[in-house]
Amino acid sequence: MKSGSLVCVGPGMILGAHITERCRNIIQKADVVFMSCHAMVEKWISTMNDDVRSLQPYYGDDKDRRDTYREMQAAIIEEVRSGKNVVGVFYGHPGIFAQVPHKAIAQAQKEGFSAHMEPGISADACLYADMGIDPGRFGIQQFEASQFLFYKRNIDPSAYLILWQIGHAGDVSLTTRQSGAAERQVLVEQLLKYYPQKHKVAIYECPFIITEQPKIDWYELESLASADISLVSTLVIPPGKNMEPAPEIVEKLRLIYETSRL
Repeated sequence: MKSGSLVCVGPGMILGAHITERCRNIIQKADVVFMSCHAMVEKWISTMNDDVRSLQPYYGDDKDRRDTYREMQAAIIEEVRSGKNVVGVFYGHPGIFAQVPHKAIAQAQKEGFSAHMEPGISADACLYADMGIDPGRFGIQQFEASQFLFYKRNIDPSAYLILWQIGHAGDVSLTTRQSGAAERQVLVEQLLKYYPQKHKVAIYECPFIITEQPKIDWYELESLASADISLVSTLVIPPGKNMEPAPEIVEKLRLIYETSRL
């Protein structure tokens, strides 16, 4: 194994409250730490290591995010190749809605370096807790909002539907731009194929500091385009119909069970 390594970690969602001791220890022992987090989180992480570098300057208002991600990945890999023990700190969970950690780890491993990911408390974990949702009760489908629009995705309205990054929904520029009401109206039109106009949906935002409360605002689906939405908003759609029983499958399984007892 070559000298040089990469570990991508997540400090969780709430400043100072979610970070694990393992994550903190990895950051403290690193030769260099790259960060892609909220500015306050990055300032806090900076107290844990003498060589910390924010990845935020790679973003640009009219810059394609794919170019930004390639540059971030290259910066990380360059330090790994130099023989350093590198840590990437990515907000929440480093593997959820974060391309750079996955690609950087894959590249480092391909080049013969030790590289892995450590989990962190993610936005969906907070959402389940704050909204009282058990994923096992009705099932959950999750999509990135623009992906849901750009591709023909089939959904089951008897399960929860979660659309992430609703603030970017329908944006074809692939920049940091927030999409507007016109693009969200296209999303509404797609969702109305599965749900009634008056179906209640929620805009969720995880709190950032321990003293804040989660944002959970309810709207009728038909009015979603004019909802108060930011770049950290998530759309939560509860089931719009009952689950449909499959009695023939249940009977088949019952017969298998009864036969096994003979």
